Amino acid sequence: MTTTTLAVLVPLLPFLGAVAGLLLGRTAPGFVRPLAVLPALAAAALAVTVAVRQGGGEPLDAATQLTPTGSVPIELALHLDGFAVLVAVLVTVVASCVQIYSTAYLRDDPRYPSYAALVSLFTAAMLLVVYSGDLMVLLVGWEIMGICSYFLVGHYWETPEARTASLKAFLVTKLGDVPFLIGLFALATDAGTFRITGILDAVAAGSLDHPTLVALLLLAGVAGKSAQFPLHTWLPDAMAGPTPVSALIHAATMVAAGIYFVARLLPVFAASAAALVVLAVMAAVTMVGSGLAALAQDDIKRVLAYSTIGQLGYMAGALAVADRGSAVFHLLTHGAFKALLFLAAGVVIHAAGTNSLAAISRMSGLTRRIPDAYWTMTVALLALVAIPPFSGFFSKEAVLVAAEHTALGDSATAPVAAGWTVLVSGLLAALLTAAYATRLWLLTFRGRGDQAPDHGREPLAMTGVLWLLAIPSLGLGLTYGLADGWLDSHSLAPTLTTAVLGTGVALIGGLLTYGAWRSLRQRAGAVPAPATALAAHRDATPSVTEAEAVATHAPAYGSVASAPDPTDPGRLLLGPLHRHAASGFHLDAVYHALFVRPVLAGAELVRFLDREVVDTYVRGAASGTRGLGWLVRRAQTGNVQTYLGALLAGTVVLAIAAVVLSNVNAGS
Repeated sequence: MTTTTLAVLVPLLPFLGAVAGLLLGRTAPGFVRPLAVLPALAAAALAVTVAVRQGGGEPLDAATQLTPTGSVPIELALHLDGFAVLVAVLVTVVASCVQIYSTAYLRDDPRYPSYAALVSLFTAAMLLVVYSGDLMVLLVGWEIMGICSYFLVGHYWETPEARTASLKAFLVTKLGDVPFLIGLFALATDAGTFRITGILDAVAAGSLDHPTLVALLLLAGVAGKSAQFPLHTWLPDAMAGPTPVSALIHAATMVAAGIYFVARLLPVFAASAAALVVLAVMAAVTMVGSGLAALAQDDIKRVLAYSTIGQLGYMAGALAVADRGSAVFHLLTHGAFKALLFLAAGVVIHAAGTNSLAAISRMSGLTRRIPDAYWTMTVALLALVAIPPFSGFFSKEAVLVAAEHTALGDSATAPVAAGWTVLVSGLLAALLTAAYATRLWLLTFRGRGDQAPDHGREPLAMTGVLWLLAIPSLGLGLTYGLADGWLDSHSLAPTLTTAVLGTGVALIGGLLTYGAWRSLRQRAGAVPAPATALAAHRDATPSVTEAEAVATHAPAYGSVASAPDPTDPGRLLLGPLHRHAASGFHLDAVYHALFVRPVLAGAELVRFLDREVVDTYVRGAASGTRGLGWLVRRAQTGNVQTYLGALLAGTVVLAIAAVVLSNVNAGS
């Protein structure tokens, strides 16, 4: 088979698996798991084959026009370059790991067939975005991902949190998609085509009439999809969905789509210096704000969610300095260690029966209960903090190197202001990343108090996937020398300046957090007092099971678990800022005041007008008709004398009226 034929099969196989899974989910449930896992594995094998054949060389293009659409044609096109084939490998590998993991994590879930089918459809949609060579075809995959995320985030629809989170994710991303769609049409109008190659040729020829307007419109959609400030608020709430879904969304699909889109069309954005500065500021606020928020979260998954937002900020920052190679390189390494973090967190939640770090920190012995999650999560956190030689070090330093070059005026395409903005915020975010990652590790695996519940060894389908993802989390960064040709970049290797600065601030952040934790731990005493209450509460409520805690994503130990942890270093480090950071700096409250309340007030006004004005006229017309009918009915007595009397009276009235009118006319 040709490379393009194999590339067509990569998204087609998960799509067919999704269709078959939906059709056979009820009639033949025994086929559901094979239909979920095997197409994903086959797609991963084909994606690797396509990547090897493409080899980081010249892009491969293929297209066919399905039907005439007017002046700007829409084609079913493939565009396979180094970016596309590597990201496709990431998507298929992570999706395969998620599907295998889910067979054990959701083994007792009655809605597993629909869940597995939606994950397959989600994967196919992302692969369509990655391989597409036409923006309208890309838009199809873009929107299908939004629909799939709505259903997957709301998988536990019995809980109000899941229902609210799924609706919020859908509406916020759609809010960004409206200007995104307008931007696509404006871009195609200027370039005369939806084909990506044609658009890039038009940019090179200087044929774009409105580059700034187009870039800013497209950035709105990217901000929504990739959870960039100010449209990032949906992502932490999306943790109400199953943990494997969180791993898929955060590592390989949905949020990666926006970054990939900007990387693919970077010359369009680079044509406007203003757009790059806006992107740099957006990335800076995203990086720093998410780091502060992560340091104050109690839910283990929300910590990782804000971590994803921060790492996406790094990728956006790299694009703001016009270096797509480092952006995609960080996208690849982040996909590996973030998928590992979420899946390991799922094992922790499965074992502890709660998402609450306050509760988990009051358990001892988790490292012995779940050693696989302990070691692999440690590897992933070291990669997140960017400690050498873990993969995150090389990709994050590549972003800082690109920002440094731009800040020093070595870039001909990106403004110096964007370089300094990304460099300073990137170093500050590295400090915060180390702080919240250290806090997460200490509270999860260095708790004191009652022994963690023993549910037996976790299934191999869950632990095996962790060790598989630990390999790229540890060693993927070492391939930076080979990635230059694939990623069209020559600045991926860390320099001494950025390596010392980046690693130094990370070590400072980790040591500060550890020191704060030790100080609070000594102050709290040998055994935290809430541990006894926690054990008593657990013994008194045997009806609250671990499975229910996982299914509802609520703490299994009630108000005791939600009590503040006296050894939480985040409270000491943030001080009075902690309350604001824990609520995401009240951005949801701002949106509620600016958008939700006016919409609700408008709806109430419409309701009032409909009830008190429109309905009043309708009721008045009905009452008038009814009253007139009553009068007519009263006049119909059946008495002939009455009818004759009324006739004579009417005649007299008409005669008098005629005389009066004639006299008036004569006088005038």
